[in-house]
Amino acid sequence: MNANVKTNAKTNLITREGFEKLNTELNYLWREYRPQITQKVTWAASLGDRSENADYKENKRLLRQIDSRVRYLRKRIEAVKVVEYAPAQEGKVFFGAWVEIENDQGEIKRFRIVGPDEIYGRNDYISIDAPMARALLKKQVDDEAIVSTPLGLSTWYVNAISYLKPLGPQEQESR
Repeated sequence: MNANVKTNAKTNLITREGFEKLNTELNYLWREYRPQITQKVTWAASLGDRSENADYKENKRLLRQIDSRVRYLRKRIEAVKVVEYAPAQEGKVFFGAWVEIENDQGEIKRFRIVGPDEIYGRNDYISIDAPMARALLKKQVDDEAIVSTPLGLSTWYVNAISYLKPLGPQEQESR
C-alpha cells in the first residue's frame, strides 16, 4: 500500500474516562441487558408459533443488535491506546486537553480534544481527527490556529488550556 494514501481508519487514541465508559457499556450489555433479552426470547419462543410472534421477533432483533455492539466494543477496546495525562503537556494543546478558543468576531468555543469513540452524545468534545483539533495541536495560550473549513480558512486564538489530572491516592480515598 502506498504510504501517502490516507485511510479512513479512526485514530486509536482514547482518554482513560472514555476507555472506562466503553468497558462499562460492554459489561452492561453482556452481563445485564443481553441476559434479560435472552430470557424474553426464551419466554416468547415457549409460546409456540414463532412466525407470528411479535415479542419473539422484536427480542431476536434486539439480541442481534446487542451481539453486534458487543463484538464491536470488544474489538475496539483491544485496538485503542489509552493516553494518560502527563505533566509535560501543561501549557500546550495535546490529546485530552480542554481548550477555549476565540475568533475575530468574539465567538468563543470551549471543548475537549478526545478520541473518535468519545464524541457521541457530547457537544463539548471534538475528535482528535477533526480539522480544528489538528490545527490546535501544540499551540499555547495566545497562539493563533488557522483552520480549513468548507467555507474557507478561519482564524482562532487560544484563550485557555487545561487538563483533567488523575486523582492522587489521598483524593481517591476521600471519594
